[in-house]
Amino acid sequence: MKKLLTCTALAGLMMTGAASAETNFIANSFYDGAVPMSGEGYVRWAELVQELSGGDLVPEVYTGTVLLAPRAALQGIQDNVVQVAHHAAIYTPSDLPVSNAVQELGFAYSDPVAAIFAVTDFSMNNEAQLAEWKDKGLVYLGAYATPAYVLMCSSPVRNLEEMKGKRIRTAGSAVSVWVEDAGGIPVNVPSSEMYTGLERGTLDCATNAASDLVDRSLMEVAEHTTLLSTGMYYSGPQWGYNPDFWATLTPEQRSVLMEASARSMARIVIAYGSKVDAGLEASKAAGGNVYEPEQDLADHVAEFRDRTTAAAVEKAGTEFGVADPEALIGDFQATMQKWADLLADVDTTDEDALTALAMQEIFSKIDPATYGAE
Repeated sequence: MKKLLTCTALAGLMMTGAASAETNFIANSFYDGAVPMSGEGYVRWAELVQELSGGDLVPEVYTGTVLLAPRAALQGIQDNVVQVAHHAAIYTPSDLPVSNAVQELGFAYSDPVAAIFAVTDFSMNNEAQLAEWKDKGLVYLGAYATPAYVLMCSSPVRNLEEMKGKRIRTAGSAVSVWVEDAGGIPVNVPSSEMYTGLERGTLDCATNAASDLVDRSLMEVAEHTTLLSTGMYYSGPQWGYNPDFWATLTPEQRSVLMEASARSMARIVIAYGSKVDAGLEASKAAGGNVYEPEQDLADHVAEFRDRTTAAAVEKAGTEFGVADPEALIGDFQATMQKWADLLADVDTTDEDALTALAMQEIFSKIDPATYGAE
């Protein structure tokens, strides 16, 4: 591994206008490269950053857990072990209560295209969320959004009776509460531990995107998939920058990173859509089973979805300590609706159209010279 560049060394490398100038920095995503958050969001993103900057910005990308474990990403950003990283806020709820408060609404949504841009818009403009990023030592520059999570199990789970006693990998408190409510046993472990848990029998099911049937080989250990939406995830930054590193960047370099975020978010959600379809088809071709949920299970989820959405404001205040929870949740819901409306007539498989919309509605309204400043 290359030695970490100090901020002083980085500053010395930034010779604006010099053809040979390079700003090297370390970027990390704990997902395997096959997962769109890493593949599109870091591997191809790094190539895009170099292209857009004319070779001035050179990310050195690490994927998987070789550099940082999932729960350590935030600390890695803060300590400048990495200069930018993906961090799932659900792994550090006490550190990022605002981000986790709005994640409580994840059970209510299922459109990753609207979510990825809405969450970015909200996270770069809402005062309470911006204050949290600053307080926790990161500069936020874009979201991730998973497809709706489904149940991938080692035995069939199609109704409430089959849910009883099942040990189900969950992420985030809302889904854990639903699993308990439905008679299952929530097991909160990182997604990187799903395969071994299912293989060893410490898990009966995993809730995650169906793309992981192939991307993480879950179809080898989970032959039964139930297309029951248990919400989606978007809390925390897809690209969280160390503020000291960010301060060394010129406005032009920051603008490049913003454009790279816009296009890479489009690529992430487009790739996820195709990978979900491919994962389900591959599982069926290998002899796996794909089910629609039976009525009692579907009704239970629908009722719980309404209940948890209604309780989001109270929970933001009592559990997460948000000062004005009604304003926070209201702003988030309004931003999600704004993006649903903006995307109503857009081809959501068109990378250029999605990129242009993100640039127009989000990044063109952010001043790169002042954004993320102390």
